[in-house]
Amino acid sequence: MRRDFKEPGRPRPDLVVGRDEILVAAREQLARGGSVLVHGPAGIGKSTILRTLAAEYAESARTVLRCSATESESHLPFLALADLLGLVIDEVSDRLPAPQRDALESALTGRGESTLQRDGLALRLAVLSVLRALAAKGPVLIVADDLQWLDSASAELLGFAARRLGEMPVRMLGAVRTATDPQSQEQDRHLRALPPETLAVRVSPLTKAQVAELLGHRGYTGLPRSTVRDIHSTSGGNPLFALELGRALDESPTPPRPGEPLPVPTSLRALVLNRLEMLPVEARRTLLVASAGARPTLALLHAAGRDNAEAETAQAVALGLLAPEREGPGVRFAHPLVSAALYAEAGAQERRAAHAALSTAASDPIERARHLALATTGTDPAVAERLGEAAAVARDRGAPSVAAELGLLAARHTPADAEPGPDERRLRSAEDAVTAGENDLARDIAREVLGRVTEPADRVRAWIVVIEAAGQSIAEVDAAYPQALADAGDAPGLLALVRYQLAWRALVVEGDFAEGREEAAHAARLAERAGDRRTELLALAFQAHIETLMGHPDAPATIKRALKEPQDPQVASHHNGAGAARFRWLLMSDQLPEARKTVTALLREARRRGMVESEVHFLRFLAETELRSGHCGRALDLARESLRLARDTGIGEGASAMLTALAEASGGEVDRGLALAREAAEHAEADGDLVYLSRALGSLGYAQLVAGDAAGTVQSLRRVRELEESLGVTDPARGRWHGDLAEALVRVGEYAEAQDFIVATRERALRLGRESVLAVLDRSEALVRAARGDQEAAVRQLTSVQDRLAKLGYGLEEARAAYALAGLRTSRPGPTSYDEATRLFRRCRALPWLRQAEQATAAPAPQPPTAPAPAPAALDALAVLATTERQVAELVMEGATNREIAGRLFISVKTVEATLTRVYRKLGIRSRVDIVRLAAGHRTN
Repeated sequence: MRRDFKEPGRPRPDLVVGRDEILVAAREQLARGGSVLVHGPAGIGKSTILRTLAAEYAESARTVLRCSATESESHLPFLALADLLGLVIDEVSDRLPAPQRDALESALTGRGESTLQRDGLALRLAVLSVLRALAAKGPVLIVADDLQWLDSASAELLGFAARRLGEMPVRMLGAVRTATDPQSQEQDRHLRALPPETLAVRVSPLTKAQVAELLGHRGYTGLPRSTVRDIHSTSGGNPLFALELGRALDESPTPPRPGEPLPVPTSLRALVLNRLEMLPVEARRTLLVASAGARPTLALLHAAGRDNAEAETAQAVALGLLAPEREGPGVRFAHPLVSAALYAEAGAQERRAAHAALSTAASDPIERARHLALATTGTDPAVAERLGEAAAVARDRGAPSVAAELGLLAARHTPADAEPGPDERRLRSAEDAVTAGENDLARDIAREVLGRVTEPADRVRAWIVVIEAAGQSIAEVDAAYPQALADAGDAPGLLALVRYQLAWRALVVEGDFAEGREEAAHAARLAERAGDRRTELLALAFQAHIETLMGHPDAPATIKRALKEPQDPQVASHHNGAGAARFRWLLMSDQLPEARKTVTALLREARRRGMVESEVHFLRFLAETELRSGHCGRALDLARESLRLARDTGIGEGASAMLTALAEASGGEVDRGLALAREAAEHAEADGDLVYLSRALGSLGYAQLVAGDAAGTVQSLRRVRELEESLGVTDPARGRWHGDLAEALVRVGEYAEAQDFIVATRERALRLGRESVLAVLDRSEALVRAARGDQEAAVRQLTSVQDRLAKLGYGLEEARAAYALAGLRTSRPGPTSYDEATRLFRRCRALPWLRQAEQATAAPAPQPPTAPAPAPAALDALAVLATTERQVAELVMEGATNREIAGRLFISVKTVEATLTRVYRKLGIRSRVDIVRLAAGHRTN
């Protein structure tokens, strides 16, 4: 009979957020028969992890024993032991020697005077005997939460048994509260209650993205990202604290304005207020000043009039409110929540007094202006002017998020009749928020302004913010375009702004490259007429970008126009600027070193300016450059960084997931690559973004190829081919998926389709001079030749391909050519047959490919497939043809191209084409594909 006592409600797996690594490590440990201790500060999620693991492993255990100690009961001896064993003692008591049974029953029931001092050995042996008896009937799982409150007697007995379990099927899951400081080792003393070799895992704070996910799971959706950022900062990534803050915001009738703290609920204030009450009044005032400061130090506190700061902060350290500062003179709260609770508890007048003191004490002009604003009530043009100046300083420092906050504070203090007015300041703040990646805040500000302003220029600016804040989901703001056009009227400068946005809409929503190019050129002309150099540069850069993707001959000239002086510094470092357009052209033109140099400089400048969206994309661009260069490890690190930032900000998630999928499939985990590629495709589908949908499906096809799913690759990449044909994308260097499709077609036996596709793609690559694409196509063509039995020609072609790719600097493609070459040269297993491919894959850190090469070394290489010869019945169907016609048809059945047929029959390609026309007419068919089907149909009859 299976025993499971005090089973809590089964946790929902989807609510365990951000703990994948911990759960994987714990599961591996439990699968080996080991035990696990999770530890961390209060509210960090230890119990959730414990319940999740217990729910999983309880199903395979015959007996589950549970205890969860509390602080109020920790003085009661044997209480935890009673929780664990009280309901199983009857099942095994008859197997215990009488002294052990008596001592254990006395301890568990309290009827008697059993103590560790009097019955120590008997009790210790009794607990061990009970566990042995239970384990003899089946696996035992012990789940002990809050070990820090375990009574000392139970802890001693449990530890004695745990050290002597040996090979018995008894596993233990424990959780213990430890300090916030990750350097603390206090969990070590609790390991004595668990078996030797127990895995101790620290539960760390959640990231901002994980906090957002957790809040969403609990129904706190629709929070602006700036608010989620504040929740993460105030909670310190603690899930319990984050949820409480989310609940308080959800229940609050008015959300806090910029510069104001989050509402801290009473449940969280109570955690620290009892300790605050132990401080003298003056010490509390000193801590309030510290909580109001951005980077409080003892010097700052002195300058703010807190003369006894050293002694008062020392008192706070002793009470655990401040953390001892190991380095420097900084004043650091033990947890961000302490600062938030202290500030929230103070009255409005006390807060203003603290900010007033800091407005003169702070050395930084931005901090001084911020404190002055928070110390002032009502409108004040002087305060507004200082805040506007501080916003400009923050913008120049690369802190647009700070600039946005200061701009809103400036608007709050700006009189209605001032110049600039409050709405002008709000619009500038919204534009700063877009730059900072705080799109929710930017959109809310812009819509608020649209509800008031009537000036066309202000309205168009606000509409542009609404459109740009939508990111890739611009289909969701379709109604904004006609309204923006109506507000723009005939003003060329305003029309240029709207036409530039319409160019993006044509590309992303309509998938119409030609219309997008026309709109971008129109916007550039309008901006030039209006003297708006910034918009002109953006429009020219976008026109160049589209022309590059289209393979348009004007692309280099348009890029040159976009790079002419004068330049706008903000546009120059923008991910849609001329520098980015030039990078794309360099990458597609096989100029990898120059592309790397260009995007590295762009990334550095974007970071300096705090341009978050541009940073996301430039990280992705650099990752793509490294991937093309065969630096798969470096590419994977950059791609993951881009994806983390994209998820934190909600910007460019689909694009970053797409590139990370390619990097994972090349240098990481193929399954992860497949999942990310599907995620990217779902993002693009949801956004109605056909351009990125084709890129996402391209990454999916590549990951499927690496995973060995050739049929899946063909399905995905055939759709990419259809999408790009409909979009008007003609440059095969855009996604570089063509060689993968051809290789997958060979693997599934579609040799004729593969060869026709190679020929068609080669024509475009030759026209555009895409040398690396031509080399990859030749690699695929060599596989077609090998499949048809022409091994020698295939080997010669692959040898040439490998050398060409090496000279171009495409390390991974070079390694793939070596891998294909090894497969052709190997007729039987050999220890050195794949040495070159293995060396090149290892140099690239292309781990998935390396594993394939190592497996191929150890196993017999599969013989290349050969094209089946036409069956006799199929040949009979060709009896109506003349000799040359019959020869041409038979070669088509073998999968030969027109050029190959011409070479083998010593006739011209035009003669082959004319002959095929006669063959189609005589056989009553329409294409060479029908000839192949004719042969296949006869073979199956």
